[in-house]
Amino acid sequence: MIKLIRTNSEDPDFLELVRLLDAELKIIDGWEHSFYSQFNKLDNIRYVVLAYEDNKPVGCGAIKEFGKDTMEIKRMYVSPERRNKGIASKILSELENWAVDLLCTKCILETGIRQPDAIRLYKKNGYQQIPNWGQYIGVEYSVCFEKLIK
Repeated sequence: MIKLIRTNSEDPDFLELVRLLDAELKIIDGWEHSFYSQFNKLDNIRYVVLAYEDNKPVGCGAIKEFGKDTMEIKRMYVSPERRNKGIASKILSELENWAVDLLCTKCILETGIRQPDAIRLYKKNGYQQIPNWGQYIGVEYSVCFEKLIK
């Protein structure tokens, strides 16, 4: 059974999962990893969800304030051996619930076109592709999504 907890970016289990995520993204993104990594700092992320199975951390995700009523989904990761079991969708749903608790009406996110599993996850969970925003405008390997949550 999957147990979800709410925490923050100082949680050691989150830090370890993000280390694994970054190692995976370094391979996927190749030479562009340094561009993307500058936008994935962990400082001041107050809203983190961790997924545990048998008391072992197996996945994570976070939301970060983006605007008055908008949260950005960040640092989504599930251990490779635990993928395709619905864990990422559970994490994403809990992040959206937390955003609603914080009076937000929308979640946005950026992912890479080299991450088809992530794109399928977001589409399956009701996210719609939108024009690239902010630092991702004109970045051909980025794709941005949003979902109205209220």
